[in-house]
Amino acid sequence: MIRETDIISFEMEEIYAEDKTFENTDFTGEGLPAGEYQNCTFLGCNFSNTDLSGTIFSDCEFFACNFSMAKLEKTALREAKFKDCKLLGLHFDDCSDFLFEVDFENCILNLSSFHKLKIKDTNFKDCILHEVDFTEADLTGALFDNCDMRGATFEHSVVERADFRTAYNYSFDPETNRIRNARFSRMGIAGLLDKYDIDIE
Repeated sequence: MIRETDIISFEMEEIYAEDKTFENTDFTGEGLPAGEYQNCTFLGCNFSNTDLSGTIFSDCEFFACNFSMAKLEKTALREAKFKDCKLLGLHFDDCSDFLFEVDFENCILNLSSFHKLKIKDTNFKDCILHEVDFTEADLTGALFDNCDMRGATFEHSVVERADFRTAYNYSFDPETNRIRNARFSRMGIAGLLDKYDIDIE
C-alpha cells in the first residue's frame, strides 16, 4: 500500500513523484503509473511481469521487491539500489544507458542479462547470479562480494580491476576476457582454468 501521507494522483498519463514511499503495493494488475520517480522508496512491492518501459527511477531504493520478468524497455535506473529483491530474468540491457547506475545487495538475479552494458564499479554483495549474462559487459572495478556465480557467462567482457576474491562458482576464459588487475582468491583460480580440463588439488 502507499502511505496516506504520500498519496499521489494516478489519473494523469504520467506522474512525477518525489520523496514518496510505496509499501506492500502490488503493481502486477494496473501497473506502476508511468513517469519519473525521484528519491522514492519501495518496500515489499510486486513488479513481477509488469511493464516498466520508459519509467525513470532516480536515486530510488527497493527493499524486498519482486521484479521477476518485468519489462525494462528504455527504463532509466539512475543510482538505483536493490536490497533483498528478486530480479529473475531481467534484461537490464534493455534499459536506457544514460546515467545507468545500480547497486545490489542480497538479491537473486538468476537468468538476468547485462549484455554490453557499462556497469563500472557496480557492487554485487551477497547475491545469487546463476546463469547471468555478462557478455561484452564493462565491469571495470566491479565488486562481487560473496556472490554465487554458477553458470554466469563472460565472453569478451571487461573485468579489469574487478574484485572476485569472495565470489564463487564462477568460470570464464582469461584469454577471451580482459582481466588485467582483477582480484581473485587462491581458491577461485580454478574458475579461470576450467577450459583446460585439469585437476587442481
